[in-house]
Amino acid sequence: MFSTLFNDPTVLLAGVVLATIQFVAALPWLWAIDPKGFKSAAASPVSLGYAVLGLLVVGGGAGAFLVYKGDPANLTVNGRYIYGGLLHLQLIVDLFLLLPQIVMVLWPKGGVVAFAAYRESCRQPMFWLITLGATVAIWISVAIPYFTFGDDYKFMKQIGFDLVMLAATLFGVLAATMSISEEIEGRTAVTLMSKPVNRRQFLVGKFLGIVMACLIMSMLLNWSLTYALRASREFDTINNAADPTDPLAAPADKIVDPMTYQAQKTVVPPFKRIVPSVPGKAIATGAGLWFSDAVAHTFGVMLGFGQVMILVAIASALATRLTFIVNLVLCLLVFFLGHLAPVIVQVTQQVQSQGGAGVGVGLVGFLGRLFDALLPSLESFNMSRAIIRETELDLWQFGVYVLTVTGYSLIYTVIALIVGLLLFEDRDLA
Repeated sequence: MFSTLFNDPTVLLAGVVLATIQFVAALPWLWAIDPKGFKSAAASPVSLGYAVLGLLVVGGGAGAFLVYKGDPANLTVNGRYIYGGLLHLQLIVDLFLLLPQIVMVLWPKGGVVAFAAYRESCRQPMFWLITLGATVAIWISVAIPYFTFGDDYKFMKQIGFDLVMLAATLFGVLAATMSISEEIEGRTAVTLMSKPVNRRQFLVGKFLGIVMACLIMSMLLNWSLTYALRASREFDTINNAADPTDPLAAPADKIVDPMTYQAQKTVVPPFKRIVPSVPGKAIATGAGLWFSDAVAHTFGVMLGFGQVMILVAIASALATRLTFIVNLVLCLLVFFLGHLAPVIVQVTQQVQSQGGAGVGVGLVGFLGRLFDALLPSLESFNMSRAIIRETELDLWQFGVYVLTVTGYSLIYTVIALIVGLLLFEDRDLA
C-alpha cells in the first residue's frame, strides 16, 4: 500500500488537497473556540509550519485510505456520504459563526442588537427542540408508505420541504413575539433605548437576529433532508429513463430526481478538476454528487424561507403593540388566509364564469380578492407545483423563479417592518 502511495505522488497530492479543503472549512470554528490563540498562531511561523506538517501527515493518511479502498465505486460512496456530508456541515457551522459578524461589520449599532437576538435565539432550548423534532419527522416520513402508485418519493420530498419551512416559521414567530413583547412589557427596552440605539435599530436588529437563527435552522434541516431524500431514493425502486451511458446516472431501478440530476452536470466537474489521481477524483465525484443534491434542495428551502421572513416580519411588527396570544393568533390567520385567498379567488371566478353567481359567491369572492390584495401571496412559495409536474423542470430557470419570489418576500418584509416602526414610534416604553 505504501509503495503504491510513494510510487504515485498524485495520490498523496490528492490526499493533501482533500485534507486542506476540510481544514480551510474548519478555520472559522477554530477561531470561534479560541480567538486570541487563533490570532497568535496565525502570526507565528512555527505554528504555521506545524499546520503545514499536520496537513501533510493527514494528507498522507488520506492518500493511504484512497489506496486501501482502491475501488472507485466505493470511494465515490465514501466521498458522497462522509466527505461531502462533513464538508457541507462544516460550511453550515461557518455560516452560523460568520453571519452575525458580517452584519455587525455592515451595521455596527443595529448589528449589536441583531447579534444579541441571534445569540439569544440559538441558545434557547426551543430552537434545538424544534430542530430535533423536525429532523425526526423528516426521517419518519422516509419510512411512511404513501400509496401514491410510484410517486412516494415526490410526496416525501414535498413533506420534507414543508417541515423545514414550518419548523423555521414556528420558531421565528414564537421567538419574535416573545422577545420583542417581553422587552417592551418588561421595560428592559427603556434601558436599551437609553444607549445610542434608536427604535428603528432595536426593531430591525431584533428581526434580523431572529431571521438569521431561522436561516441556520433551515440549513441544518436541509442537511438532514439531503440525507433523508437520498435514503428514500436508494431504498425505493422505480423504473426510470436515466441514460445508461451516463456515469452520473442512477441505476435503472433507482429513482432519479430531475433537479439533482441536472445539478450534477454543473457541480460535479469542478470538484473533479481540483483533485488529482483516479482515486482522488472518485472521492471528489462523490462530494460533487452530494453538493448537487444540496444545491437542488437549497432552492426549495430558500423558496420556503421567503415565507418565513414575511411571517417573522409581521410577528415582529405586531409584537410592538399586541400581546403574545393575540399576535400568535393573527400570524396564524395570515398564514392560512395567505394560502387560501388565491384559491378562493380562483374558485369564485370559475363559479361566476359558469353562471353560478349569487350574493354569497359574490361576497366570498370580494373577501377573497380583499385578502389577496392586502395579505402576502404565500401560495407563491409553495414547492409542490415544481415537484409533482410530469415534465422536467429546468433547475436554473427554477432558480431564477426562486430569486424573483425572494425579491417579492423582501419587499413585503420591508413593508411589514415599516408598519411595525410606525406602530412602535409612539409606543410609550416608560
